[in-house]
Amino acid sequence: MAAKRDYYEVLGVERNAGDADLKKAYRKLALQFHPDRNPGDQKAEEKFKEAAEAYEVLRDANKRQIYDQYGHQGLEGSGFSGFGGFEDIFSSFGDIFEDFFGFGGGRRSRSRANRGADLRYDMQLTFMEAVFGTEKEIDVEKAEACTACEGSGAEPGTGVETCSQCGGSGQVGRSQGFFTVRTTCSHCRGQGQVISNPCKTCRGHGKVLAHKKVSVRIPAGVDNGSRLRLTGEGEAGVYGGPHGDLYVFIHAEAHDFFKRDDTSVLCQIPLSFVQATLGDTITIPTLNGESELKIPKGTQPGDNFRLRGEGIPSLRNGHRGDQIVQVNVKTPTNLNKKQVTILKEFASLEERKFTSKLKTILKSGPSRVAN
Repeated sequence: MAAKRDYYEVLGVERNAGDADLKKAYRKLALQFHPDRNPGDQKAEEKFKEAAEAYEVLRDANKRQIYDQYGHQGLEGSGFSGFGGFEDIFSSFGDIFEDFFGFGGGRRSRSRANRGADLRYDMQLTFMEAVFGTEKEIDVEKAEACTACEGSGAEPGTGVETCSQCGGSGQVGRSQGFFTVRTTCSHCRGQGQVISNPCKTCRGHGKVLAHKKVSVRIPAGVDNGSRLRLTGEGEAGVYGGPHGDLYVFIHAEAHDFFKRDDTSVLCQIPLSFVQATLGDTITIPTLNGESELKIPKGTQPGDNFRLRGEGIPSLRNGHRGDQIVQVNVKTPTNLNKKQVTILKEFASLEERKFTSKLKTILKSGPSRVAN
């Protein structure tokens, strides 16, 4: 048995070739050695298989890594043994051949069962509903299998018929040079079957629009843009195919007091000049109600205080974040005469305190001033 050639050599590409270069090289070789262009040529068939095997390995990141490190022997050890024949090649690269040549491999049977379409539903939630989770019942309009014909599209008592023009393949072929060009059958529109007596309820579509109530459980901690997937709640499939999925997109309203930052909840509270100076214990809102917060003496504008575990649950592990409280010290206004007198006295004391401290610093010399 002859030793296999290097896959990069087969495709004629460098070892660092990207996907586009690989595809371009394979296209050239597949076109050159395609069996329809070289009928009965055994060497061309082997070249065609060799190019397909090389492309299959090098386009796959995992296979390519194994091959680069261990060569052909490594691939055999991983379970890859190449293609058994043309059927395998056309099955694997059918879509690629359509892209390259404008027709399929011509050897694959069509599957009429198709998955149903996915649906989208946009759900509005209050801030608190998004934080703590909830359960909603929504009304979804979607295409469901027609109960009259059980999704066949044919009037009850009748059935579908194999298309007489394409013989059920969904494609018709014609010779064009070296190739047999296959196009979608216009009679059955590629379905391979036709309905002579369409169902009167669904008019032959096999599906009808219906409304369904769907219960949606909203987990605690969802945020704007969160997407929930409800498997099988999309539209019905075609010819027995599975239902699609329903995707629920979350839009959470803003709150008048709280703001969200991931699992943290932020808020601002006003403090009077006296509270910030002398300290105080105040009552503040939290997501779970009211809580007391101790304000230390000398609190400055913009200082933050953290309440552990009073934030928003994490979608990953359920652990709650923190509440960050920022104080906003209010400057007093509309003072009466007594308040003005007291503040002036306070300012005078502060000025004396500052002057005394400055004199002490100056007496200590330049080095003290520098520090």
